[in-house]
Amino acid sequence: MLPELENLALDRTDDGILTITLNRPSKLNALNAATIEEIGQAMQFALDEPSVRGVILTGAGEKAFVAGADIAELAALSEPLARRTAERGQEVFCSIEESNKPVIAAVNGFALGGGCELAMACHIRVASDNARFGQPEVNLGLIPGYGGTQRLTQLVGKAKALELMMTADLVKADEALRLGLVNHVVPQAELLGFCRQLLGRVLTKAPLAVGQVIDCVNAYFEPERHGYQTEVNAFARCFASEDFKEGTQAFLEKRPAVFRGE
Repeated sequence: MLPELENLALDRTDDGILTITLNRPSKLNALNAATIEEIGQAMQFALDEPSVRGVILTGAGEKAFVAGADIAELAALSEPLARRTAERGQEVFCSIEESNKPVIAAVNGFALGGGCELAMACHIRVASDNARFGQPEVNLGLIPGYGGTQRLTQLVGKAKALELMMTADLVKADEALRLGLVNHVVPQAELLGFCRQLLGRVLTKAPLAVGQVIDCVNAYFEPERHGYQTEVNAFARCFASEDFKEGTQAFLEKRPAVFRGE
């Protein structure tokens, strides 16, 4: 049974796709502490539930994916609480990035501040043609706190990341595509259908191998891990799996493989 959450709407289809919709349209889906906790709960459900094979993360309405943080809530924080807020936000967003099940962000409008950070934590980003991205925290005397300084730099490079974060400039969808911030740009009416089709293609592949690809790519950006050795270990693990046996047998028999994630 799907968990009932106040700020999120969850929908699971028969093909194993869980759609998580941030559902605060009157607030342009702005992130508050309760919403971040619920994102963590939804991701934990996705990871624990065998029938869920992949996730699409999007926002309610046509204006915003997530238009930033709840500024009124932030303004009331003390320094110790602000530290804990950033730590918890990073924990939840890392649970998305480190998920062994693929997560696609369907960015349907503004993705600002924490919204841009949330999208960047996903494995693939697809933007509607009216989407806008930005890290405008310096306008408030702040910096990104949910991993934005790190992930934006990884995606667009040091010089451009510094420019965007120091100027607070917004990036339109076509520019985001050129910079490598998003994978695809589509008309808004086609956004969710395109994401489902893309995720559906991923879900035809071996689940264990897909999860290991995610882990190996993440290892590249983690100084304490050795990416090449992580790849060797993952390769060996896949080689010993039932999915490898099925994949090679299906190839030799010229038939579609039926993977079980083992």
